Amino acid sequence: REGPADRSSRPRLRFPAAQVFESFRIRSFRFQWSADALSVWANEMETLVLGWYIVSETGSAFQTGLIGALRFGGTLVAPLYGVMADRISRRTMLVGMRLVFATQASVMMGLALTGVLEPWHAFLLAFLTGLVRQGEQVVRQSLIADTVPKASLMNAAGLARTTQDLARIAGAFLGATLLARLGLGQAYIGVTCFFAGGALLALGITLHGKPAPRAGQSPVADLRSGASYIRRDRTIVAIMFLAFLVNLTAFPLTNGLLPVVAKQGFGLGPTGLAMLTATTAAGALAGSLGLAAFSRAGRPDRMMVLAIVAWHLAVIWFGLVSSLGLAFVVLAFYGAMMSFSMVTMSALLMEITAAEFRGRVMGVRMLAVYGLPMGLLIGGALSETVNVKTAALALGGLGLGLTLISMIVWQELWRGRSAGRGTG
Repeated sequence: REGPADRSSRPRLRFPAAQVFESFRIRSFRFQWSADALSVWANEMETLVLGWYIVSETGSAFQTGLIGALRFGGTLVAPLYGVMADRISRRTMLVGMRLVFATQASVMMGLALTGVLEPWHAFLLAFLTGLVRQGEQVVRQSLIADTVPKASLMNAAGLARTTQDLARIAGAFLGATLLARLGLGQAYIGVTCFFAGGALLALGITLHGKPAPRAGQSPVADLRSGASYIRRDRTIVAIMFLAFLVNLTAFPLTNGLLPVVAKQGFGLGPTGLAMLTATTAAGALAGSLGLAAFSRAGRPDRMMVLAIVAWHLAVIWFGLVSSLGLAFVVLAFYGAMMSFSMVTMSALLMEITAAEFRGRVMGVRMLAVYGLPMGLLIGGALSETVNVKTAALALGGLGLGLTLISMIVWQELWRGRSAGRGTG
């Protein structure tokens, strides 16, 4: 039997609520979180408004998927942004990129308010800002690791993820409300203001200790050394593959095809689309906060893989439901598994990557996002030739199968080698 001394020596379980907002004690993180929240809010508003505009103007599921794909057109040059992030001020890069987004949104606003906006304008502007969008994510994630202690990275990654979740709830409804009541031009006034606010607040980000690392060799040599660094670490390679996979097979459902689901699958309008988006975000928010609270518990690498499996099961499940009520349940579960997958993935990469390579690793990580436009085009084509539910079944089944194969190929994710740098 266990005696009093044994019981007193056991570690006591602490209620994790006090740990949820741990990273907000850092001033720079508070500024970055607020700046990211405004920028992501603007992005989510624009995603909903732009998707609805295209599907309403063209009636084409393929073109709706295409406008979403063009917003990720800069994915192929993301490693170059990673090189820049390792050589110059990451804060300056972040502010500049958000000013580009604000400028693009103001142009869309002007075209819409003057009544001359046509779909080709939207496609062109989406492509131009898409060249910058992935670079902004590279810098944003690198800055978190620059300002937050290593022990708090999982907490910070979870809190950073909440900016997207909250934006998808509030931003989606605000965008839908402005679009439905005032029109496209007025909705873009809000988008422009939020992007500009995100740029201004980013000026408050400060690097504690030392500035962003500056490489002393040529950019081409930087790229080569970064690629070599990644190639030698099997854990990083595994994460890169899984990142590409979820962008190809899991993300398209809610990052481009949801207007098709709302309009053609359930006969909903802009408000119904916002409700679907907000439900997904609510599940994701719960997942993000849960990870922030239990940031020091369990095995994040194993959690990541299991969450990706469950995420694809949710995509398959969604393809099978016909009830709108059940669809909301599935989307909430989908959102929670999305957060569990992406937060643990981001935190693992930041934890195991050396500071001087962080920008380049995150830049290559952004290449994985190229799976999303591919998935959007495949899903859009399937939705147009068959239906959107069949597209969900096909993408979810493909993703689940490849995830299970990856668990065999990279078994070190189950043996705990992600805590150090495994070599291949």
